[in-house]
Amino acid sequence: MKQRFNVMVAALWWGSLTALGFVVVPMLFANLGAPAVAGAMAAKLFTAQTWLSAGCAMLLLLVLNKKDDAALARQAQAAMKFVVAGLLLALLVEFGIAPRIVSARAEGGSLKLWHGLGTALYVVQWLCAGLALWRLMPTAQTAQPSTAD
Repeated sequence: MKQRFNVMVAALWWGSLTALGFVVVPMLFANLGAPAVAGAMAAKLFTAQTWLSAGCAMLLLLVLNKKDDAALARQAQAAMKFVVAGLLLALLVEFGIAPRIVSARAEGGSLKLWHGLGTALYVVQWLCAGLALWRLMPTAQTAQPSTAD
């Protein structure tokens, strides 16, 4: 049960990053016409994504910290570094990069630089969430048959 919960939380995190970054935001820019309108909406969605990412990562860290099963503890240890890295990246983009994108747009700074850096860090966060999910997936050694299935 605990293993399934971990996988579901990691899948929510990775799936939401995937949907927002690779489907929703490109569709905003393709369909809203004015880049300023699309950018403002994308910024709000990325802020919501940061809080979803932080919540998923914190929940995973709380659950993965319990070491009641040796096989699950090894999986948790393997995933933990990606969860922590993904959480830190989400917070860095939200509180370090996003404000610079806004100020660059308003003050004529290097929007291309900050946007590119934010995009790169988002992709690395997506990779961290994906690797955490991959590490938490049951393997032949940890998969246990259940009569509840």
